Amino acid sequence: MKLTGKHIVVTGGTTGIGFALAQALLAKDNDVLAVDYSETNIREAKDKLPKLKTIKADLSEPASREQLMAKLEMVFPDYDILINNAGIQRWINLQNSHQDWAYYHQELAINFEAPVHLSMLAIDHLRQSSEAAIINISSGLVINPGAWVPLYTAGKTGVHGFTQALRLQLQDTDIKVFEVFPPAVNTGLGGTGEHEYGVSLAEFIPAVTAQIENNQFEITYGTSRTQYNASKEVNRQTTQETWDMFKNNSSFLQA
Repeated sequence: MKLTGKHIVVTGGTTGIGFALAQALLAKDNDVLAVDYSETNIREAKDKLPKLKTIKADLSEPASREQLMAKLEMVFPDYDILINNAGIQRWINLQNSHQDWAYYHQELAINFEAPVHLSMLAIDHLRQSSEAAIINISSGLVINPGAWVPLYTAGKTGVHGFTQALRLQLQDTDIKVFEVFPPAVNTGLGGTGEHEYGVSLAEFIPAVTAQIENNQFEITYGTSRTQYNASKEVNRQTTQETWDMFKNNSSFLQA
């Protein structure tokens, strides 16, 4: 897969993994457009990367997703790669789940519905390119479910299943379908103080781009590679051991 001279859309492209991907892809001489809902994030990303194009959109809303894709046809009509990266992660104690459904649905909408909807909306456009791609960011929690983040795990597991089906349906087209299974990465996912551990973006991002360039359609790194290659029984044990670390955490108990 060529990663030079492309026109790339990255949802959630102003922070975390998305911003690091945008930065790396710009450095490879691609034209990159980041989608985000936060004006602050957009402004700060533009200050750091003046060449980065941006669009503000609320990916939790179907109408906003449709408006985004229509706008891309006008302002970024040559896009040939869609990276569905935007996501939110919330610790949720299901025995204490008393928020309105809208609060919970927002996480499912952004993490699952948006990648599915945007991929479906982009297919006709991407089929016009001689080499296009949809790259969906799922999670190592697809392999070892994270019980402390149940809706995040559910959404990313849905993305995994959809990506497998999408890859099969598009196998006779010029659209390649990739899935990235990030391990724990040191970003602000989940809020300040909730995800300040894991591998660095400086380690992770070059590994991701190298695997894309090598047509490795299921992309893993570090612990997610170990999980990907482990037996079902080893992963079951790992899932339980990880849950044992979280289940009595005071922040989780109050979530």
